[in-house]
Amino acid sequence: MNKTNPRLESLIMMLKRASRENEANIWREIAGRLNTSSKNQAEVNVGKINRYANENEIILVPGKVLAAGVIGTSVSVAALNFSDAAREKITEAKGTCMTIEELVAANPKGSRVRILR
Repeated sequence: MNKTNPRLESLIMMLKRASRENEANIWREIAGRLNTSSKNQAEVNVGKINRYANENEIILVPGKVLAAGVIGTSVSVAALNFSDAAREKITEAKGTCMTIEELVAANPKGSRVRILR
């Protein structure tokens, strides 16, 4: 499937490479989930992150994080995109927002990462 977003295309290739080099199947799984149409990509609200995440956990959303709900736990969230309000709510809860590229660089093995969709 040809992507029109060059960042998404390079991200998918980088995830597949990271999966091979680090023997981490999580990156291949995320690449597969991002390689669908944008209509089928995950859209997760901060309320869902609050419900399923534990304190200081790393959450990976293969799609966009939206702002509906409240978040009270300090978590690190990596996603393809964030709405401005969602980014604000996560940082107010003493959490961090990062791109998927930053997460792969910081955690090449993909250990202790929870995927939400």
